[in-house]
Amino acid sequence: MTASLIPTLPGHYYTDPAIFSLEQSRIFETMWFCAVRAADLPNPGSFKSVEIGRESVLIVRGRNGALRAFLNICRHRGAKLCTEETGEVKRAFQCPYHAWTYGLDGKLIAAPNLTRMPDIDRVEYGLVNVHLREWIGYVWVCLADEPPPFEDDVMGAVTERLGTLAAIDAYDIDTLQVGRRITYDVKANWKLIVENFMECYHCATIHPELVEVLPEFADGYAAQYYVGHGAEFGTGIQGFTVDGSEGFDRLPGVTDDQDRRYYAITIKPQVFVNLVPDHIILHRMYPVAADRTIVECDWLYSHEVVTSGRDVSRSVELFHRVNVQDFDACERCQPAMSSRAYARGGVLVPSEHHIGAFHNWVTTRLTPTP
Repeated sequence: MTASLIPTLPGHYYTDPAIFSLEQSRIFETMWFCAVRAADLPNPGSFKSVEIGRESVLIVRGRNGALRAFLNICRHRGAKLCTEETGEVKRAFQCPYHAWTYGLDGKLIAAPNLTRMPDIDRVEYGLVNVHLREWIGYVWVCLADEPPPFEDDVMGAVTERLGTLAAIDAYDIDTLQVGRRITYDVKANWKLIVENFMECYHCATIHPELVEVLPEFADGYAAQYYVGHGAEFGTGIQGFTVDGSEGFDRLPGVTDDQDRRYYAITIKPQVFVNLVPDHIILHRMYPVAADRTIVECDWLYSHEVVTSGRDVSRSVELFHRVNVQDFDACERCQPAMSSRAYARGGVLVPSEHHIGAFHNWVTTRLTPTP
């Protein structure tokens, strides 16, 4: 292989169920996973169940207003406790199998004939806790017994990309509201989606609208290639919209240096954050099979924009088109991952070197520790 090219992962890393199983156990079940927008659980008893790796995780707002996360498994015989994806209960969750009942704090509070078993510790036989953090308005959970430092793995990814954590703090993402949410069912491996997001070698080919707004992307270098760099809006472009027309007032904390610039951040393993002056676009991936990934994308705006009912369609349409274009490309690649032509993988050009680093990270995570 020439010095200009870098080898990729071989094709079976994108198709082999055994590889995907390892990724579930050694990546998704050990790292911080962005599960849900905190505002989607507004009231005591509001809940959402989320599939993370091989586990179902139940996230609920308690009676004291705090969020908690538990494995969505009854401690009696292992039945799935909450079968609905989202909803609200008044005071407790009751297993539909044998009616073991748990409070919003996870404590076992009732069961048939429980009074005849006075030796049962209702905390010990309560729901299994899952580690939880709130940051930038989202709920992050970690299934590991001892989770990695959130400041290193999650916040550290932002610092590595932007140079300082203060750069993302300026957008006050936790105060924003969801103006639009679109869910995509992508028939491709999650790593293909990450790789696509990290590079812009393809931008001039499949993203005409994006390149019109961000002309430097036509050169093939993604903003993520440079620490602290934000791609500048083109001359005559007024806002991050599908036609370059004016958007909304810039968010109050955004600095002059950040104005008229786009920043992209990858937080491994499943979050993309896109920063522009007047709104934020945040992707969460939910890998469900070696060849299928659900992607939930939020467009976040100021409270004033959302509550006033202002039209966000032009800003939504720009990145919705980018998403569709990207996911179509990933779906075109997925079948070829099982081809003999890709048995030993493909190649990366120099502007994609950071994808090579991502591949090294994946293989390291999948390699058992001696």
